[in-house]
Amino acid sequence: MRADQPKAKSGYKMESIVKNGHNKVSTAFKKPEVAVSHLREGIALLLSRWNGLQMAVQNEWGGHDSLQKSHQLVLDIFSWFSQSKGPLYNEDLENLLHESLLLSFNTEIEDGSIEEVAEQLMIMHEEYLNRNHYTKSST
Repeated sequence: MRADQPKAKSGYKMESIVKNGHNKVSTAFKKPEVAVSHLREGIALLLSRWNGLQMAVQNEWGGHDSLQKSHQLVLDIFSWFSQSKGPLYNEDLENLLHESLLLSFNTEIEDGSIEEVAEQLMIMHEEYLNRNHYTKSST
């Protein structure tokens, strides 16, 4: 085998793929860096389905750059997950979402969706960590 040929399964992992809004389980193995990309995409997908945030973006409550601010929120959440040194708490993520909506979009959402979105994001991150651990321990 040449050095530039991909190795079979080593360093690869199982990944769930989202297509057209439906979860489709793929049996293909994905590289860990692809999993990181999928985590970012999952965060973006979840936020794109959050009615409160999308209303703020569509009505430009954050100004003409509301769409860019929503993209920045995706990056901020991803950074929060990836750069935290200690344990992650749902309440901290709720605060991040609340503060971002208030400061970036001049919006307060009190319909319980911040808590729901934060919980879904935490679950998504936990699933990512579990798959990533599987990959590292099987290499």
